[in-house]
Amino acid sequence: MIAAIGIKTFDLFNNIGRFARFFWQSIIISLRSFFSIRAYPLVWVQMHIIGVNSVPVVMITGAFVGMTLAVQAYDQLAGMGMEERLGVLINISVVKELGPVLAAVMLAGRIGGALTAELGTMNVTEQIDAVRSMGTDPVKYLVAPRIMALLLLTPVLIIYTDLLGILGGYFISCFHFGINSRAYWSYSASFVELWDVAIGIVKGFFFGVAIAAISCYKGFTCKEGAQGVGQACTEAFVASFISILALNFALAVIFKTLYFTFWPLKSLI
Repeated sequence: MIAAIGIKTFDLFNNIGRFARFFWQSIIISLRSFFSIRAYPLVWVQMHIIGVNSVPVVMITGAFVGMTLAVQAYDQLAGMGMEERLGVLINISVVKELGPVLAAVMLAGRIGGALTAELGTMNVTEQIDAVRSMGTDPVKYLVAPRIMALLLLTPVLIIYTDLLGILGGYFISCFHFGINSRAYWSYSASFVELWDVAIGIVKGFFFGVAIAAISCYKGFTCKEGAQGVGQACTEAFVASFISILALNFALAVIFKTLYFTFWPLKSLI
């Protein structure tokens, strides 16, 4: 019993160390690729796969999030006679928390799983070893373009999610519940700050890197066979989802501290 726990603990720390080494190597090579023109064609391909094909998914996600918030929050605010402030609740929730997190979760499921399956298949069929045998660094050729693409496009996809979430909430609030449109936007503009929008967009950079790094690592280290690739895809999504939630909590604490540090008077309002 104790021996089994010790072995699992040792394997856990071993995997953490291997991932940390892989992550550090990937980040260094990705930063160098920013200054290499030859890496741009590989990045463009990944940006098309990751960005263009993911826009409809994140837009639909954002729209339903905004509409659901409107339906759930209307009765509580209407009972207090504050239904015209519904836009404040919807828009702050979407741009600061729900939009970035749900967009990242959709990317982890759609893009993260695809990256893991693609690289895992290459690993099982020894294509990664073939790239290495030709004198090319597989991290530079396979991992760096994917990290750069997700780093650049996740914030953009979050903007699409926020936009559709705001419009979805507006549609339900004003056209279904009959809230005055001018008052809805007036209260929203008064309480939703640029800082709130920027927080959600900045989170996208961290979420994108986490999804790409975890997915690529699981693909590079997956076990042999179709079962190994499938297990790696599942583990990649679970790990990405947990990392998104953990990063969201950590960044929320950090950004709140920064906000009250630079604008202390607003904390008293």
